[in-house]
Amino acid sequence: MSEIRVKICGLTRPEDVAATAEAGASYAGFVFFPKSPRHVKVAQARALALAAPVGLAKVGLVVNAGNDLLDEILAEVPLDMLQLHGRESVERVAEIRARYGLPVMKAVGVASEEDLPALLEYGKVADQILVDAKAPKGAALPGGNGLAFDWRLIAGRRWPCPWMLAGGLTPANVGQAIAMTGARQVDVSSGVESAPGVKDPARIGAFLQAVRDGAEALAVPRL
Repeated sequence: MSEIRVKICGLTRPEDVAATAEAGASYAGFVFFPKSPRHVKVAQARALALAAPVGLAKVGLVVNAGNDLLDEILAEVPLDMLQLHGRESVERVAEIRARYGLPVMKAVGVASEEDLPALLEYGKVADQILVDAKAPKGAALPGGNGLAFDWRLIAGRRWPCPWMLAGGLTPANVGQAIAMTGARQVDVSSGVESAPGVKDPARIGAFLQAVRDGAEALAVPRL
């Protein structure tokens, strides 16, 4: 069967990790950003990461993090990837990748064609790029706002590294998003929650099923 990889982001409880694994997701995301309702402390993230089964990639999301915070996180939490979700420069992305020896995913917000060149630039230094909806001006959170962007902006486009689609995805619209963009990886957070920061196992399962249906419809080749 064709496969599209799924990342469930903002996990805060052991049962969230279990539901993510059982549904067949490829990535589990932990948010290290105090302003987020999905924020986890280092000790909490360590317990969650250790509970993740083999094969579920553990991703740490940070926002404009300094080396001290990254040192603290990586000394305790066995992560497989770092996700940079702030205003990190191209140079900073390359620096973090070299310093820690982990794959780095850089989130880039998209609202119009003017935002597309940044995807190319970050794609040259990151291992993956997360194509997300651009946060509204003045928003407290750089992501996880449940907002989508015009998927036609990236239809048929490719970048120097693998990419993941995010922003306002739900079980109801992810199939359409896959069909319009050709995405082989998708990221969801608020779209599978019953309340901010509270993941719903039924919604996670429904999201994964919608992704599988979308993959079969497109006959997307396995990564």
